[in-house]
Amino acid sequence: MTESTIQPDSMIEMIKVSKVYPPDVKALSSISLSIDRGEMFFLIGMSGAGKTTLLKLLCNMETPTNGLIEVAGHQIHQLKGAKLAKIRQKIGVAYQDFKLLDNRTVAENIAISMEVSYKKPTIIKKRVRDLLDQLLLSDKHDTMAGELSRGEQQRVALARAVANSPTLILVDEPTGNLDSTTTARVMNLLNKCNHAGATIIIATHDESIYRNSQHRILELREGKIFSLQGGSPS
Repeated sequence: MTESTIQPDSMIEMIKVSKVYPPDVKALSSISLSIDRGEMFFLIGMSGAGKTTLLKLLCNMETPTNGLIEVAGHQIHQLKGAKLAKIRQKIGVAYQDFKLLDNRTVAENIAISMEVSYKKPTIIKKRVRDLLDQLLLSDKHDTMAGELSRGEQQRVALARAVANSPTLILVDEPTGNLDSTTTARVMNLLNKCNHAGATIIIATHDESIYRNSQHRILELREGKIFSLQGGSPS
């Protein structure tokens, strides 16, 4: 696959992608998957099914053992240096283990992704406050990230992932530590990002956020994808 052959409305193309961790742990097995630009997509499955591995492959935190992956027309695992940095600025990731800077404030953690894109300080400040308000965290603006509860850290990680208005947002278990009210806030924010044009992949155990969804839902089982809604098994 080359940049000239990828479908123009496709954000992600995975062709026969496998991932094996040493010594012989098969996390993903010959997965082929196409995700359109602007699509919201739910990836479900039991713990250890390979959901986190798949997300890590898409943002180049892991490399595939076999197969091809294209993100926005680029074979992301062949990019290096400035080209890789440029495409990563367009990908927002909310990690399951948060990866916040504990010795920085909530506001500073969220601002980081915008600072590397040289956004104006006034724009950054407004965006941070807007996100904190949407996620019921306005009173945590100057709190050190290490002092937050897990649920609060989870929301800050999401705010950081979407702050720079990326074209691709990867979200790993976004509601695992949240009550129903806060879960609704999180999903409202993700829906806003999706309506603004972002492609969003949500890996989740939380049936409540996809039970009545009109979006595509795929399940990972033993490293293979099965369709629950909107497609066929890979």
